Parts: sequence; C-alpha cells; structure tokens
Amino acid sequence: LKSLLSTRWESRLESVKAIRFQIPEIREALLQVAESDDDPGKSSEAKSLAENELGSFEFLVAIIIWYEILSAINLVSKQLQSKDMLIDIAIESVQGLISYFRKYRETGFPKALEAAKEIAMEMDIHPEFVAKRKIKRKRQFDEGADDGSSGSQSEVEVFRINYFIHVVDQAIVSLIRRFEQYQGYEKTFGFLFTSEKLRSLDQKNLMAACVNLENALRSGEHKDIDGQELFAELIIIQELLQGSMGPLDILKFLKKRPFYPNAIIAYRILLTIPVTVASEERSFSKLKLLKSYLRSTMTQERLNGLVTIAIEHDILAEINDEDIIEDFISKNTRRMLL
Repeated sequence: LKSLLSTRWESRLESVKAIRFQIPEIREALLQVAESDDDPGKSSEAKSLAENELGSFEFLVAIIIWYEILSAINLVSKQLQSKDMLIDIAIESVQGLISYFRKYRETGFPKALEAAKEIAMEMDIHPEFVAKRKIKRKRQFDEGADDGSSGSQSEVEVFRINYFIHVVDQAIVSLIRRFEQYQGYEKTFGFLFTSEKLRSLDQKNLMAACVNLENALRSGEHKDIDGQELFAELIIIQELLQGSMGPLDILKFLKKRPFYPNAIIAYRILLTIPVTVASEERSFSKLKLLKSYLRSTMTQERLNGLVTIAIEHDILAEINDEDIIEDFISKNTRRMLL
C-alpha cells in the first residue's frame, strides 16, 4: 500500500486490480520464491510479504476498499477526458461521484468485510483482525480518571474509524476541493447550459445573469460581451429554441442565424472551458518526446508544427499526402520541371 500511495492514481487502480483478483496466486508465488531462492535476503523478503502482508486479513480489507474507491474514480475520470465532454455534464458526474462516496461511507465497510472474508477463506487465512497491544500512558497528577471508553472498541471498529472513514473522507474532500471551480462556472454560465434553463428564467433573473457574465468576462476596460445586448438577444432566443438542446446544439443553431453576436461569443467561451487538464498533460508529454537533449536547437515555428502534428495525428491520418505535394509543387514553375 505504501508503494501504491507514491504513484499516480491511474497506476494505483491497475496495481490494486491485479492484487484484488490474483491475491492467492501472488501469495503462492511468493511462498515458492521463499522456498527455492538461494539468496537469503530475497527468500526472507518473499516469505515476509507472503505471511505478514498478503497473509493479513487487514491487508485484504484495505485492498477491497481501495479497489472500490479507485474503480469509481476511474469511471468518472474516463468520462471527463472524452473529447465531447461538456462542463454541465462534468458537474453532474462529479456531484454524482461525491454522492456515491457519501453513501459508500455509510454502507461500504460491511460489504468490504464480506468480500475480504471470501478471499481469506480461499487463502486459508483467519478472517479476523489481529488484536494490537494496548499502550497505556502514564496518567499525570492533574488529569482526570480514564473511563476506558477508547479501549472498549473492537479491532473491526478501530479499523473502520481510523482507516476506512479516513480514506473515504479524504476522497470526498479532495473531490470537493479539486472541482470547486466548477461551482463558480455554474454560477457564471449556468443559465446557458441547456435550453430548459434558459427558458426557465424570467426577464429580471435573465438580466442579472447577463450582467454577472459580463463582469466575469471583463478585464479592466475591455470586455468580451455587453450584458444589455446579450439580454436583448437571449429574450428572442428563448422563443426560437425548441425542445431540449445542449450548449453545442444551441451554438450550431445560432451560427445559422448570425444576428446574435454576444450570444455566440458567450456560448463559444462556455464550450472552450476545459473540463480537465488531461489535454494539457498530453501536450507536455508530446513535447518531451519531440524536444529532447539531442534535438534542443529547434526553432519555435518547427516545434509548434511538430507538436501540432503529434497531437492531431488522427486528423493528419485523413490528409492525402499526394495532394499536399502537388499543391506545393504548383506554387513554383521550377519545381514543376523537377
């Protein structure tokens, strides 16, 4: 578990998944290494892992808990990284994940115990927590008498409070803190998320939302939209929109009617708000592959071109190279002769 905590959570899920479904095989392999390896150090380490780590019921329960948590995060993460993900759907997904963890906090521990007991029975491990030695601290003269309530808790309850509750609470707090910016986006752009939300606003609330958006998109004396003009455009757009439409559908609808410049700008900004930083991380990964120590004397123009080609390789695969070559040759008479 210590090694899992030092890696990124995507790698943690694969590691936990492998351990979760192959614990008996892994433990048997370690025992064989402990018996057959000639190196005393490796043999001792393998035996210790098999008996003290994988042979511990507490370890099995911890693996089950980590697997459930990382699996839920992985599903939402893959959804957020899709190319067509919109911020309103992302907000719903994250809120659903937080709600799942809050429910899992109350009901997940008994299920984890049952799953761990099934694995323990297969591995011939006693499905109980090992009682730890209680350390009694010397009471000072000015302290009250100890009522002994802390020592009355069972080992299962101690593990649930000190480990399970702590891990799940950390997951909930991390999600709330990491995606709290979404709440700001929802307050600013929320009325534009769907056609239903736009039509549900009366003129007073719509005007307030437009002014708030103008202030959010203002930098000093410069601003991207005019709140008053946006309000006048959205009043008409409310009557034009039919059925249930998302922000992308509304923008496509408005592009066919280029009479609402402020509304088009507002929806374009909304649709370009990044849901995750996955695209930026991939860009930096590509940059490390292209601009290495052996290719460090590269001009900025060439670097931008290579990075764009590497990132948009799907689009590049659809381009016909022969057409580009013919177009390049046609620009110069001498090239045509060659």
